[in-house]
Amino acid sequence: MKIAVIGTGYVGLTTGTCFAEMKHEVLCVDIDQKKIKNLKKGIIPIYEPGLEELVKKNHDSGRLNFTTDAKKAIDFAELVFSAVGTPQDKDHRADLQFVKEVAGTFGKYINSYKIFVNKSTVPVGTGDICEKIIRKHISDRSLTLDFDIVSNPEFLREGNAINDTLNPDRIVIGTKTSRAKEKMEELYRTATKNSPTIVSTNIRTAEIIKYASNAMLATRISFINELANFCEKCGGNIETVSKGIGLDKRIGPRFLNAGIGYGGSCLPKDVKALIQTGRDYDFDFHVIKSADEINEKQKSILFQKLITTLGPLEEKTIAIWGLSFKQNTDDMREAPSLTIIKKLQTEGAHIKAFDPAAIETAQKTIESFNITYTNTPEEAAKNTDALLILTDWEIFKKVDLKNLHKLMKNPLILDGRNIFTSEKVEKAGFTYLCIGRQNLKHTSKPKNRHYKNKTVIH
Repeated sequence: MKIAVIGTGYVGLTTGTCFAEMKHEVLCVDIDQKKIKNLKKGIIPIYEPGLEELVKKNHDSGRLNFTTDAKKAIDFAELVFSAVGTPQDKDHRADLQFVKEVAGTFGKYINSYKIFVNKSTVPVGTGDICEKIIRKHISDRSLTLDFDIVSNPEFLREGNAINDTLNPDRIVIGTKTSRAKEKMEELYRTATKNSPTIVSTNIRTAEIIKYASNAMLATRISFINELANFCEKCGGNIETVSKGIGLDKRIGPRFLNAGIGYGGSCLPKDVKALIQTGRDYDFDFHVIKSADEINEKQKSILFQKLITTLGPLEEKTIAIWGLSFKQNTDDMREAPSLTIIKKLQTEGAHIKAFDPAAIETAQKTIESFNITYTNTPEEAAKNTDALLILTDWEIFKKVDLKNLHKLMKNPLILDGRNIFTSEKVEKAGFTYLCIGRQNLKHTSKPKNRHYKNKTVIH
């Protein structure tokens, strides 16, 4: 098939490249001329394992090309994918400015039956908005043209996006017509290596599925983090608790790892957008609102542990391992590191930071005072008063702890991702604070209140 993908950000570039990998002809469009020139040279704007090689391979084969000419792309394609960003506006709603612009461009240049596919994450009702925009542009041209609108949300994990595209868990296709449904199913039968379940539904339901999926994941993360904080109070071990509940087939083990909260370009934005969409429909998402509130608090948990342990941080030097919101990406959007670094800077601490991929992003994102970026994790930890682990990169798990102990001024590790066992770190001579794991001797005991002949435990 001939496919146009408008928007060469994370979703658009990955989607277009993977369609080309499965032998389709793909033309990717972006208004950024510099980005398009770089893509033609094989220089990609994001860090995603394996993507650079796949872009170069398929561009060299002629199946994947790049342009700034939207008219050319729409003339070329049978399917036009809109993969532009939907950032938060000031009220935390999804800003549909770019989606509307793509719909307008499609309506301006369409000259025969084509399918407009929303791949961007959009609130319920966006398909109807796009359809109205397209119809108006066609009418303004005094034409009568047939087209279809499809909602085909993405479910990509940063760091694993290629595999998620080529081997998806499921494919959601929201359509109004059997013609569009059959065309989309044909595309995915040839564009995936496995045989995923295809969920065919109406457009509004497809739009809701995307937000509901991210809200569910966010809720699981916030649930396990809140339970981890309780474990620290009462002497439980959150990792064993997670294993115990994850073995229940009704629950499963995924997204039950305690830590310092979720971040990235999807979960925080989509959760807040769904809450706001609920308000637009006079509906209150109580559970999802709580998940969002818990996550914001969780980002500060490690900082509070540091203050409690070290006291005032002025003139203290703190090492940070990990700046991206998760491993295998350079994405720092809504990363817990941003919250923690800002608090450290406010308290007058000096910061030495290392990340395998996100240092360039950090330099563009974080205010530069009191922060130094290093080339290795060991260099970051040298002569520091404490080490904060904020991202679970594999390189950190392989560090020689005995050597690390010699490098640090004060052997204190605060592990926000639980990448080590307490026994291993304490054996190397460190004071080790993590999330949801604590010895009984450090726990708080419940308060007993006596009422006549009864004891009530709170």
